[in-house]
Amino acid sequence: MSYQQQQPYQQQQQYQAGPTMQASQGGNRNAKNMPEDGDGRDWSSGICSCADGGACCVSFFCPCITYGKVKHRYEHLHEKGYPDPEHGGGCCSGACWGHCLLTSCFGMGWVLQIFNRTDIRKRYNIKGSGCGDCCMSFWCNPCALSQQSHELELEEQSFQGFKA
Repeated sequence: MSYQQQQPYQQQQQYQAGPTMQASQGGNRNAKNMPEDGDGRDWSSGICSCADGGACCVSFFCPCITYGKVKHRYEHLHEKGYPDPEHGGGCCSGACWGHCLLTSCFGMGWVLQIFNRTDIRKRYNIKGSGCGDCCMSFWCNPCALSQQSHELELEEQSFQGFKA
């Protein structure tokens, strides 16, 4: 096998997470070292334990803002491999407006949250299912958003020199 044929495989291996879910670029996807089994691990914080009081309040009164920031932070980590220096950007992103319009016009903003929750659950190898993500997004909307934000926060903090 020539060097050129081996290179894509080596690059692919570089970005795969190991058994401790340590990203090769410095982020820890299991910062609290939660125990894992064949189905994955639990969330780092419980659904009723607001890890960050500020995120809980914003999630309760303006879920569109938390949704937009969580979406942006997740996408930045996923695509670039390091935390967003703006920590989710401003409070009026396109994702925020989309969530706001769906919520105010149809009461359906929670539907968008299902996809974020599923993506985050898969990124961190967290136990659960699409049905569970749907139920949590519908019935426990602010708490689910806060929980997702906290999971991202833990990985972001694991990068050396990153300050939220």
